Amino acid sequence: LSASQIHQSSTMALRLATTSALRSAAPARLLSTTAAGSLDRMHSVEDFERVLNKFAEIRACAVLRTATSEACPKAMQAAIDGGFKICEFTLTTPDCLSHLADFRAKYDGDVMVGCGTIMNTEDAENAIDAGENISNF
Repeated sequence: LSASQIHQSSTMALRLATTSALRSAAPARLLSTTAAGSLDRMHSVEDFERVLNKFAEIRACAVLRTATSEACPKAMQAAIDGGFKICEFTLTTPDCLSHLADFRAKYDGDVMVGCGTIMNTEDAENAIDAGENISNF
């Protein structure tokens, strides 16, 4: 098999597995989201498929965790300058949500910017409100 065929096969397998999982989990996801009162933050299966396709195309994500708030934007800028088109701050990084909002505004549509280490619905809502856009790319 050629590299292109392998890439297409792995992308298709990932897409099928994720679509199947999302469809089977959709009622539970809707129920928990409704209970949290955050219907305005829901995304469709198509949104998730679009993100998975972008990950399959780019195949690399910079995951950034810094000990200080001051180091956070420097690390993100270095990753972007180095060619990363998908980057995330971990929520364990001090002030990451304000830095995320700054980078989202600066690179909107050019770089997917998101948050990791999301442990609950409130974390996810805060990341979305700050401009996390991996699920909107």
